Amino acid sequence: MAHKLEPLLNPSSIAIIGASDNPGRIGGMPIDLLVQFGYAGDIYPVNPKYESVFGRRCHDRVEDLPFGIDLAVLAIAAEDVAVMLARCHARGIRAAIVYAAGFAEAGESGAALQRTVEAFARDSGMLVAGPNCMGFANLNTHAYTAFASVFKTAPRQEGRGRVSLLTQSGNVCAAVFAIARELDVPFSQFINTGNEACIDFSAYLDYLAEDAQTDAVIGYIEELRDGPGFIRAASACAEAGKPLIVYKAGETDKGREAVRSHTSALAGNQAIYRAAFAQLNVIECQDFAQMAHIAELSRYRDRSAGRRVAIVSISGAVGAILADKCIGAGLEVPTLPGALQDTLRAGIPDYGMVSNPIDVTGNVVNDPGFVRTALGALATAETIDTIIVYAPGYLLDRMADDLAGVSAQHGRLIVAVDTGRATRRAYLRDAGIPVMTDIGMTMQALAPFLHWQERRARKPWRALAQACRPLPSGPDRLARNEHEARAWFVSQGVPTIAERIATTAEEAVAAATALGYPVALKVLSADVPHKTEAGGVQLHLGTSGAVREAFHVMLANVGQHVPDARIEGVVVQKMAPPAVELIVGAVRDPVFGAALTVGLGGTLTELYRDVCHRLLPVNAQDARAMLGQLKAFPLLDGYRNAPLRDVDATCEAIAAFSRAFLALGDEAAEAEINPLAVFERGHGVAMLDALILPAQP
Repeated sequence: MAHKLEPLLNPSSIAIIGASDNPGRIGGMPIDLLVQFGYAGDIYPVNPKYESVFGRRCHDRVEDLPFGIDLAVLAIAAEDVAVMLARCHARGIRAAIVYAAGFAEAGESGAALQRTVEAFARDSGMLVAGPNCMGFANLNTHAYTAFASVFKTAPRQEGRGRVSLLTQSGNVCAAVFAIARELDVPFSQFINTGNEACIDFSAYLDYLAEDAQTDAVIGYIEELRDGPGFIRAASACAEAGKPLIVYKAGETDKGREAVRSHTSALAGNQAIYRAAFAQLNVIECQDFAQMAHIAELSRYRDRSAGRRVAIVSISGAVGAILADKCIGAGLEVPTLPGALQDTLRAGIPDYGMVSNPIDVTGNVVNDPGFVRTALGALATAETIDTIIVYAPGYLLDRMADDLAGVSAQHGRLIVAVDTGRATRRAYLRDAGIPVMTDIGMTMQALAPFLHWQERRARKPWRALAQACRPLPSGPDRLARNEHEARAWFVSQGVPTIAERIATTAEEAVAAATALGYPVALKVLSADVPHKTEAGGVQLHLGTSGAVREAFHVMLANVGQHVPDARIEGVVVQKMAPPAVELIVGAVRDPVFGAALTVGLGGTLTELYRDVCHRLLPVNAQDARAMLGQLKAFPLLDGYRNAPLRDVDATCEAIAAFSRAFLALGDEAAEAEINPLAVFERGHGVAMLDALILPAQP
């Protein structure tokens, strides 16, 4: 069944409203491109000023057009758009692209115009792209609906394309297209979403996930308006083996400012975006050239590849540099087994390295046949996934036949790095061997691509693809204070430590005596979420006198710092034994929904910011992976002969917290356990403090 966006992205007939016979004007450029590149569908210019445009009859009015055209391109002023859309819809036109700016990005008056367009599209069912949109291009059918000169200035594409470009900025779309075409990346779709008044990034991505003409997608994102839709579409790309290569703007405060002023978008929490990308196997990039090079590598996505790299170099120095860059990028350069080193030594002089990196030296010129032997041995080695070969210029030309032969025989990904001017680059690429021309860019592109291959085998996106609905076991009302929050998490399986509530100093003393000294006192108030800063925590109280005095001092401190706080008493807690303290928190992200944060906890959380993020749900296995990403993980794993901590119990507690937060549904904006005390192995964990914040109306 055809996708609903088919009339927009694969039109069989196009009307240009506001047509011009000037190829430099926005009403003339798309017609010029359609004619020059040989679009086979019907073209209908509309403008009463002209009798003909680019050799085509020009119609006076939309009402003069044949009924049922697929797509109208509106090259008219913003204030005229709503009326023209209605006229197009009445004529049976199924989709429209709105070029005009002056909508939501231009203040309240523009926002009102955009709301009118949104309402029309919603009520009529017409597909409306933009506004503030450069337009599209289907390069396989030559359906150019964009006013973009880059199609004339970039190297012309011959043959069918396989990479689609999807961006929330027209200029970015053109810039990435130009860079990628210099690398001969063949494109299928060129899509600029504009303000996304009616059709958002995720809807276009959903189309590309199904599109048989798309093998990889390059995307530029400022803000996602439909997080669940993006999860579904990105998961579909991952299932289809289509790399999704993304640049997300808004990393800094200034970057977020620019995003807001550019397309009226608000950049979301970058850390949550990054977590979502990792779980969805999205390749995140830092610049346009990197995106273009990874798109070129995606041509080889079905070759056997992985993170364990063998480096073959005619230069010992370059081999060392590549090894450093591989390891720095999270790849492995494993030492080769002895038997394999012996095979390599048979053709490499004693002064050449064979352990990995492999320095074949200039001797390869004297014995070129050895290349096939060496590469064949590496291509069948169980300890190697990917091979990088550095051989500049004529050396690569001499090795080309052997490289191609090994590639054809074994299917292992071999990447050639040529800093010279080899003449057989095209031959190698056609033989399944990507050729890179810069050492730095090689690693900027290859490392993310190999990480994508590794995650591709694990399929981490499948858990997210299932909708995360609230569980039916949520409390009748949200917890008002720490004690009630902790009780909720205990009911869901998070361990805690013995405690009692007291409203007077004498009750506090009685509770401490029953629990056993030493104890801690904490103020009990929903109005004091951060008790330490307000003086609402007293620790290591070993006598009844200390408890009595701490009770009065603590309440005085809180009264001074938070005068209007409603005090419900104090929590008397048994002091926990020495432990590593973690923070486990969750927020309801406006884009992606429930998201988890795990990190080094206690009072130093904000100072060190050693945290890991992941979208919910999270199970115990996921929690273990999150802990492993923390710089502080060695504190749980016997750092400097310290006791091993109960990581298994920690993972189970994090998974229980995940279930508990999801069960709260949309009523809870945030929840937090800080700290979660992690005791020695076999002694479990304990939640020492907890917080649940309600969602704002």
